[in-house]
Parts: sequence; structure tokens; C-alpha cells
Amino acid sequence: MFGNERGGVVGSTTNWRVWEEGRGYALPPERVASPLAGRPYDRRHACITRWLNVGVPIAEVARRVGNSPEVVHRRYHGCIDGHEEAANAKSATALEEEGDSL
Repeated sequence: MFGNERGGVVGSTTNWRVWEEGRGYALPPERVASPLAGRPYDRRHACITRWLNVGVPIAEVARRVGNSPEVVHRRYHGCIDGHEEAANAKSATALEEEGDSL
């Protein structure tokens, strides 16, 4: 994601050091000691969770992150609870607009 001064890949220890320092600037003082964004990899989880929570289809999220829909669903099933009700409501509305019902 980021290059070093020689154009190569930033080493993992440098990434961790910068991440830890950046958390001190980015988070409110009372959250710095919390687990919030505790690891650089948490950025990926936060992004995937956000996409799923705003309704991006699992297949599209999987394509974006390079996983199968099954892997995304298995790993993030807890953050998409409640979407079934929203999907059912959309289906019911579409059927009603077409003169059908469930």
C-alpha cells in the first residue's frame, strides 16, 4: 500500500511503528488505549464491515477484497444480521407494486 524511501515495500515493523504513532493523533485520548484500530489489518475489517452494513452485496464485497462470497459471509455473518428483514421488505414492496403479495 505504501512505498518506502527507495520505492520498495514498507517493512512490517515500520508499518506497526507508524500505525501506533498515528493512532495517538487520530483517536481521542480516551480511545488510544482501547483496542479500536489496534492493528493495521483492522482497516480491512472496518471497510468490509461498513460495506456490508450499508448494503453492498456480499458477492461485490468479496470481489473487492479478493475472497469468495462464502468466506466473506462466514467471517462477517455477525455484522449483517438484520439485512434479511430489509431484503424481505424490499421484496414485499416490489411484489405489491406489481400487484402481487407474499
